[in-house]
Amino acid sequence: MKKHICFLSCILAMLTFALGGCAGESGDTASLETQPDYAVAEEEPQEPSVLETENTQQPEPLIYQYETQELYANRDDNQIYGVVYIPQDAAKQLPAVIYAHGYGVTHQNGIQYAEKLAEHGFVVYCFDFCGGSNGSQSDGSPLEMSIFTEQSDLEAVIDMVKELDYVDSENVFLFGASQGGLVAGITAAANAAEIQGLILLYPAFEIAKDAQALFATAEDIPDTYAMFGWMTVGRDYFEELLDYDVYSVIGTYEKDVLLIHGDADGIVSLSASERALEVYPSAELKVLPGAGHGLHGQDAETATEYMLEYLQAHCR
Repeated sequence: MKKHICFLSCILAMLTFALGGCAGESGDTASLETQPDYAVAEEEPQEPSVLETENTQQPEPLIYQYETQELYANRDDNQIYGVVYIPQDAAKQLPAVIYAHGYGVTHQNGIQYAEKLAEHGFVVYCFDFCGGSNGSQSDGSPLEMSIFTEQSDLEAVIDMVKELDYVDSENVFLFGASQGGLVAGITAAANAAEIQGLILLYPAFEIAKDAQALFATAEDIPDTYAMFGWMTVGRDYFEELLDYDVYSVIGTYEKDVLLIHGDADGIVSLSASERALEVYPSAELKVLPGAGHGLHGQDAETATEYMLEYLQAHCR
C-alpha cells in the first residue's frame, strides 16, 4: 500500500511540473497571483547606461505663433519704416534681433529669417534704411545715403526696440547681410554694451577697399555714381571711405560673433569674412559650400539653424 501511495505521489508531482512548464511556455495570460512568489521577485532599479542617455531624444523646441506690426523709428527728421515680428504667448519680455538689409534692397530680404526666428521665440525687427534703396519706405534719398547714415539709422532703431515693453533690453542682437553686415559690424563696435551678440551674413567689409580702388582722392569722386547698374549714390557714399579702415573698427567688438558666408559668393568674397575672423577677438565662421550671394532653399535653412544655435546659446 505504501508503494502505491508513493507511486501516485510521484505521478502527481510529474503532472504538476509538466502543467506548470507548459503554462509558462505557451504565454497564457494567467494572473500574477496564481504564480509562486519566486516568479515575481522585483528587480533592483537600474541607472540608465551612458549609451541610453546619449540616445535619449531631446524634446522638440516650442514653435510659437507670431503677429506682425508696422513700426517706425526716427533719426533726426527722417522716419524709418519697419515691420516687427512678435511671438505670441512666449514670455512677457523676449530677446530681440534687429535685421539690417543689404545695398539696394529692403527689409523684405529678411522675411525668411524673421519668420523662423519669431517661431522660436525671438522678437525680430526688419526695417528699411533711409535712402537704402529705390524701394525704401523710409525717408531719404540714395544720393544722401552712406554706411555712416545707415549706422545712425541702426542706432535709432536699437534705441526704439530696447524701449518696447515686450523686449528684453539685455538681449538685443544685430543681424546684418552684405552692406547691412558691414553696418551692423561697425554699429556693434560703437555700441558694444548694448549689443549682446552679432550675426553677419556675407558682410561686405571690402566696400572701403573698393572705394579706395575707384577714387584716389576726394576730388576724383563725382557728385553721383551708378553702382551695380540699378541705383545711383552720391559722393557722400564714398568720401568718408577713402581713409577708413573697416577691420580695425569692427575688431574692437569683443563679444562672440557668428559669420556665415558661401564659398561661391561672386559679389562679396569669402576672404572678407576670413579676414574678419582674424580680427575679431571671438568669432566663428560657418562656410556654406556652393552658396552664393543671397541664400535660398537648403542654404537658407542651414544658415537659419546656425543662427538659432548661436542665439539660443548667447541669450543672458
